[in-house]
Amino acid sequence: MKIRCVLATAVAAAVTAPVVLLSAAPAFADERPTALGQRAQSTIEELQRAVDRAQKEYDAAVLAVEEAITFLTEGMEEETHPTKAAVIEAEKAAEAAAKVETEAGQAVVDARAALDEAATDEEKATAQTALDKAEKAALEAAQAKKAADTEATEARTAHEDARVAQTRRIGALQKVQDEAEEKLDDAKKALADAKAGEEEEPGGECVPEPRLTTVVSGLEDRIVGGTTENFTLRVTNGTSRTMDEVYLYTAVHAFANKSAKELGSYLDLEWSTAADPKWRDAGVLSGPSVGALEPKASADVKLRLKVDADVPAGQGVALVAADYFNEDGSCGGYPDFEQYEFRILAKGSDPGKDKDAEDTPGTTDNTTGQGGRSATPASTTAGGVTGTLAATGAGDTVQQAALAGGAALVLGVGAMAAARRRTARTGA
Repeated sequence: MKIRCVLATAVAAAVTAPVVLLSAAPAFADERPTALGQRAQSTIEELQRAVDRAQKEYDAAVLAVEEAITFLTEGMEEETHPTKAAVIEAEKAAEAAAKVETEAGQAVVDARAALDEAATDEEKATAQTALDKAEKAALEAAQAKKAADTEATEARTAHEDARVAQTRRIGALQKVQDEAEEKLDDAKKALADAKAGEEEEPGGECVPEPRLTTVVSGLEDRIVGGTTENFTLRVTNGTSRTMDEVYLYTAVHAFANKSAKELGSYLDLEWSTAADPKWRDAGVLSGPSVGALEPKASADVKLRLKVDADVPAGQGVALVAADYFNEDGSCGGYPDFEQYEFRILAKGSDPGKDKDAEDTPGTTDNTTGQGGRSATPASTTAGGVTGTLAATGAGDTVQQAALAGGAALVLGVGAMAAARRRTARTGA
């Protein structure tokens, strides 16, 4: 937690509410990092608050599920519930109609018996009239019973449909509960990792070193689905002293233009070096080491970004940074992540003619002559992410916020990764 104390504060907000990060950024745009030790303590406090918030969300989700189940098993079976009351009323009406039908049927039987017993023509005529009247009443009673039975069936179906809808609602609430539980577990783990980093690291602070720079070249600002983008990451030791071991952090983060859906599953970032030519998955927890760097020396890492063919159109950002560790226990790194923004176009699009420009108006014009864009530090504060993440030109505010929140989470994870690396080296 010592190396990127400034960056790690982003974890607390990102764990519980990533969208808050972008909206909070302007208020903190002028804030400057305080002492690293103070920021580390602030990080612990922020993570604890994140755990508390996640716990409240989880408790509320559990209560919502319990109440929904109780309503299904008890509330919906009370006579006062609308659909249940309709069932009771319709069944009573059907029962009454059945009784009338039975009585009308008996009246027909009696009328026929009277007709059979009639002796004179006058008695027969009177009995026939009574029979006709009884048969008509029996027919009307049968029709009324059929209608009442239909209404009772419809009422029972409506009640059952309401129960099914409530069951589905319970399922949705249980999904929210599961997500809240996962979020709570993540928050607790982040807090535990932060505390472990504070307890396990030896004394001394890692220091910001802006002269340890990372520059990406060859990354196009429009990438088409179904293609592979090859580019290079160069790290340079701009100081006058040797850095015994230098680690790189790399990650990509992207969201769909219209839905703000996270697109990580469509992207595969890999790295390779001359010393380790095999392509390996890249990430803030699995970045490459370039070994020692002499003063003013540089080292290159090959990167390639594979984009699935069915990826939706969206916007993304590549994040890179570096840290160093010396045998004498000193350490440090560039205080921010460098970010390189790019657009993701649907398969078959012409990268020279962005068909999604109407959905995401505006472009970044900070281009270089190396086939990509110059980097802008993704600075962080306790409140959010500043820098060009908030000014990509995207028209969809939700998509921008999601992108910024995801990037902030990457920054925080990078902080914990750096802390683990330092602990491992100093304990060796």
